[in-house]
Amino acid sequence: MRIVIDTGNHIAALAAKLAKPDVVAAYPITPQTTIVEKIAEYVERREFHGDYICVESEHSAMSACIGASSAGARTFTATSSHGLLLMHEMLHWAALARLPIVMVNVNRAVGPGWNIWSDQNDSMAQRDTGWIQVYCSSNQEILDSVIQAFRIGEHRDVQLPVMVCYDGFILSHTSMPVKVPEEKDIDEFLPKREPQWLLDPENPVTHGNIIMPKDYPRIRRAMQDAHENAKRLIPEISREWRERFGTYHGDLIERYRCDDADYIIVSYAALGAESKVAVDELREEGKRVGLARLRFFRPFPSEDILSLSKQSDLIVIDRAISIGFEGPLFTEIKSTLYGVSDARVYGYIAGLGGKDVTYKDIGKMVKKVMDGRWKGVEWYDMEG
Repeated sequence: MRIVIDTGNHIAALAAKLAKPDVVAAYPITPQTTIVEKIAEYVERREFHGDYICVESEHSAMSACIGASSAGARTFTATSSHGLLLMHEMLHWAALARLPIVMVNVNRAVGPGWNIWSDQNDSMAQRDTGWIQVYCSSNQEILDSVIQAFRIGEHRDVQLPVMVCYDGFILSHTSMPVKVPEEKDIDEFLPKREPQWLLDPENPVTHGNIIMPKDYPRIRRAMQDAHENAKRLIPEISREWRERFGTYHGDLIERYRCDDADYIIVSYAALGAESKVAVDELREEGKRVGLARLRFFRPFPSEDILSLSKQSDLIVIDRAISIGFEGPLFTEIKSTLYGVSDARVYGYIAGLGGKDVTYKDIGKMVKKVMDGRWKGVEWYDMEG
């Protein structure tokens, strides 16, 4: 085990190298670019021995990954914002073809007008494509999650692509110390991929052809079942990682000071880390507040949310907006609790376009709920 101090993007590139993908497809976009640039440096120094493909667009990057994964290769790519949106068609293709591609998405606001700072509208817009989605709140979690993503996606009971998300600039360009396991130990944790199906000229199959209506629902249902399998496997893999390497970020969610909480903040990504500080500050003031930091948005941790609602009311902070309705996490939580829980759920939308949300801001949101001043879904600090 060694300690590396580096940016989130360079840590993501290091994690990808340690996972030993056979193919990396590369296309630049702010603030993701330094991930694929760093992998290019590994190629130049002969530290990465897979195929490194420079393509002409993000759509092509995902198409290259689909082709490589279909041939049995372990594949990796990275993108952000409009690049992710350009991939939209191929994201569906990858998931329906049951290809365990791993992709980092560095969250960035969508234009116009142009904005290079973080919110989660880009990845939330892809939540129904069938990809597993994990949201990180530290550089250590980035390293651990990228490697674990291959293990999750490639499991014979899952066979789905995985998107590892984290905030642009807040994590992508911020340096933190990270514990990096030895390469041989990673190899033991993540053995070579064993594809459950592949395109092989020696053993030809028909794939991707017309699917009749009587068969199509079974394909979708199989994807749903795979997400349920992932929901079971994620805690097992997270705990195995902790036993082997000592770092742990929770399972589908991370619970923090929840045991006696009257209110539990539910947030994710960088807002989740900031919420921990807010919880500590509120506790010092005698307010019994906890945090449930959502790590996986897909599969959605319904059972964990329901368990928390039996003891506490929930205060949800979204860094995204489903235009015409409300924050997507707020909607998912209310849906989970409908008809089975009496807990109150309060929603905030905050930090869009990279607008800073500090622990003091989060404390104010909580106090507004506790004082009875919350008046429906609120857009926090629109004038500041």
